[in-house]
Amino acid sequence: MYRKLFSVTGKPRRLDGGALFGTTPRSAWMEWLSPDHDNEVELASRALLVQQDGLNILVMAGTDALLAPLARTCRCQRPAVGLLESLARVGVEEGQVHIVVLTHLHAMLAPTLRQAVSEGDTPRLLFPAARYLVGRQHWTRANHPHPRDRALFVPQIISQLQGSGRLQLIDERANGLLGEGWRFHVSDGYTPGQLLPEIEMPGGPIVFAGDLVPARQWLALDLTTAFDRNPESLIDEKERLLDHLVANGGRLFLPRDPGVALIKVARDKQHRYQPFDHHPVLHRLDS
Repeated sequence: MYRKLFSVTGKPRRLDGGALFGTTPRSAWMEWLSPDHDNEVELASRALLVQQDGLNILVMAGTDALLAPLARTCRCQRPAVGLLESLARVGVEEGQVHIVVLTHLHAMLAPTLRQAVSEGDTPRLLFPAARYLVGRQHWTRANHPHPRDRALFVPQIISQLQGSGRLQLIDERANGLLGEGWRFHVSDGYTPGQLLPEIEMPGGPIVFAGDLVPARQWLALDLTTAFDRNPESLIDEKERLLDHLVANGGRLFLPRDPGVALIKVARDKQHRYQPFDHHPVLHRLDS
């Protein structure tokens, strides 16, 4: 099957560096990502666009970028480039997205968007012609969240997905909508039921890393975040996935890394995973 792959980006997100890097000392992680005066670091909001058989398939980690952008309150401000603008640059309009694969349903909203939602002014979901694919196990979690991660699920987004009439629950077996050459890795460490797509390509498979390996630094097995629900399980899952990529010459698509979209992975003599063949942007990768 012939495929074309592109990286597309939404507006960057900011998160507390201490929560993001968990037990890693600030003196170490501030060399990787520079915090601001509020101790926040900037991460990418990167999605993967797959074009195959006349379909535009968008793979996203979480639902941060799934809400339509808020209207500008001041026309004098230059609008930030968001997901729709990034898609338009590769010739895809909002109504031309056929399938949206959501690895999980966490949403860490920007303050202005969070305020709009709390005031009852939740924007609509993007991509009105698309089917939304969500893991069956994770959908149960999103509707009955644990107190430890309840704040990461936005009920208004869950409700809109449920009411769209276009929600389809899937498991790790490739869904018929996606065609051949797709499979899913199940990950419970970050959030139960996260589904990480693997796409067959001639140069080796590409795995969308979701929030199992959000950026290059998380190739270190012991690096976890305060958001991970089961860090020990996450470490085991990460090792299995990275060994799979090393053995099969695969590549890892990073949704959160500020500087790199795609890497290959090797294991050195000390059994540490190392990134190489970095691609800051995935302009177009053909099968």
